[in-house]
Amino acid sequence: MKKLILAALTLSLLTTACDNTKDDFPETNTVVEVPTIEQYGYNLNEYNVVRDTIRKGDTFGDILFANGVSQDKIMEVATKFRDSFDVRKIGIGKPYVLLNSKDSLNKTQVFIYETNKVDFAVVDFRDTLSIYNSQKPVRYEEREASGVITSSLSATMEEQNLSPYMTDELANIYAWTINFFKLQPGDRFKVVYTEKFIEDTIPGGLQEIKAAYFEHHGKPLYAFKFSSDSTDSSEKISGYYDEVANNLKRAFLKSPVKFSRISSRYNLKRRIKYYGFKLRPHRGTDFAAAIGTPILATADGVVTKSERRGGNGNYVKIRHNSTYETQYLHMKARNVKVGEYVNQGDVIGWIGMTGNTSGPHVCYRFWKNGKEVDPFKDDTPFSKPLPVEMQDQYFATLTPLKEKLDCIVF
Repeated sequence: MKKLILAALTLSLLTTACDNTKDDFPETNTVVEVPTIEQYGYNLNEYNVVRDTIRKGDTFGDILFANGVSQDKIMEVATKFRDSFDVRKIGIGKPYVLLNSKDSLNKTQVFIYETNKVDFAVVDFRDTLSIYNSQKPVRYEEREASGVITSSLSATMEEQNLSPYMTDELANIYAWTINFFKLQPGDRFKVVYTEKFIEDTIPGGLQEIKAAYFEHHGKPLYAFKFSSDSTDSSEKISGYYDEVANNLKRAFLKSPVKFSRISSRYNLKRRIKYYGFKLRPHRGTDFAAAIGTPILATADGVVTKSERRGGNGNYVKIRHNSTYETQYLHMKARNVKVGEYVNQGDVIGWIGMTGNTSGPHVCYRFWKNGKEVDPFKDDTPFSKPLPVEMQDQYFATLTPLKEKLDCIVF
């Protein structure tokens, strides 16, 4: 009797379990929605999408003809729309996208060529042929960073997972006030900068440094980016200024070579063992760097010498004004000609070993009123300060940025 009751109870439980399972999982037809993918202003779901890059030997005509576009249409693009999109200038390695029809022909309806990460050209073959240039949506996000120098600025940037371009930007901002080849462990920096994001999520790299603080040998140096609101191009100003509106840009760069080191200083009392300790004055400053490293004009001016001669080797001399001249010796090659006007920071040649030299370097010589002097002891002038009429606008911009900088911790 007990066995019959137990069997009946088990059957009841099994039936209930089966019934509950059926109720929990009703048989329904589930519709899965395909998310809409929009890019370049098109709904990509409506096309067969082909993504590729320009390879060596590829031409616009070959790519499109292989995807069903007629020679007439290809010729029309090449001849009538050259101002909008020059098919001869497509570059190897550049990405392109084909939006092909979703039918048996799989014919290209739209050709999209990316000129860079943001800009792209569109050739739309549907209906009436149209060609235009556009940009991917870009947003800018303000960020903050800081660091303490351990060995070099670039190494510290890497430790902080910051863009290597920030190293170059800081070097450019402070090029007139800091010898970056003489940074000391313990020097430190803070930055407020903007980072670019393409299509909202794709990192586009450093956009600009809005404000910076660099503490070098215990001396604080602020830098604030400022662009005037003037619509007159002759009055428009853009640059970096300090907390009292002084221009950070000196008339002369501290060095004609980025991230180099001084291998021999200006020394009128130099004596060399090889020459029997005879007096051999050194009227220049030697900056050692690898062969081929760019040599920069340290200020605006006109090239008065560009030649190869004796112990100087390949050299360039620049007159900056009635007071100052500079000279750059031992170049591997020269990049300027006599009479040419150069701007501060222009590449005028490359580090070499021509003339009398025992290693790759540039001997940098500096004249003031016709006399060679030590550029690191001479009080070279600053560029013009910010005009008084623009200072109210500048300080209104500076105040919130300085507060942000001062609140950043190392």
